[in-house]
Amino acid sequence: MKRLSIVLFAILSFSCQEEVDLPLVVIEADTPVIEAIWTDNPFYNEITISLARNYFDSVETKVISDAKVSITAPGTARQIPFVFNINTQSYLPLNSGEVAKVGVTYQLNVIWNENEFVSSGILLAPPTVDSVAYEYQEERLFRDEGYYIKVYGEITFEEDNYYRIRVIENDTLKNDRGDYLLFDDTFGLSFFEEGLELNYSFAEKDRVRLELFRINKSSYEYLNQLVSLLFNDGGLFSPPPQNPDSNISVVKGDSDVLGYFNVASVIAKTVLIEAKDD
Repeated sequence: MKRLSIVLFAILSFSCQEEVDLPLVVIEADTPVIEAIWTDNPFYNEITISLARNYFDSVETKVISDAKVSITAPGTARQIPFVFNINTQSYLPLNSGEVAKVGVTYQLNVIWNENEFVSSGILLAPPTVDSVAYEYQEERLFRDEGYYIKVYGEITFEEDNYYRIRVIENDTLKNDRGDYLLFDDTFGLSFFEEGLELNYSFAEKDRVRLELFRINKSSYEYLNQLVSLLFNDGGLFSPPPQNPDSNISVVKGDSDVLGYFNVASVIAKTVLIEAKDD
């Protein structure tokens, strides 16, 4: 009798299932998405602008190529114009040698379709990276066998400790949702001196490039929200997906804007994985 009750309950539960359509925010068709990075290394300096798409849109991303884009240093006469590059489909500095300087606050300026958008950030001094080491490790619980990399350094700053690490393996950027390696000083920074181990296994002859960015708080919060969005599985207990809070403001016009402006200092290290003799 007890088994029969369970079966009946299961059948009734199944029959009562109802598809629920969550109310999602509808984005205006002409909302720009601005992703800008300005660093002390010309290799990374780039601004992309495209039109936003709604959650269920299947149309291709439309790139905006006719915006007026520049970066300025408020309080000075310094202005860095950007021009659209058809090959990269992005805006690059007119003078490729222009880079950010530590301690200087920069302002992003974008004018498009009678709207004007601005954002600002300061270039913070980078931490110290002493060395990058790797060690072969046997298979462990939830971890594959292979070579694991540790980064050793020192972070002595008392504030503004917001960091991101990017990993490029054999010229391929690790860019899945679990590859946004973000950390701050919430739990201290002594682990960096003791060696920050990356949760990736590498093979012999892999060439691995590590990029450590020190970023502003607003960029850090944007990326944290982005990671939460990427891990949203759309389940019953997941919140409706929503865009990260942009650190870009509208100063003219009535358009919305998405994306972020990231001012960052960068340290890059490359290591070639080689088998070591016992």
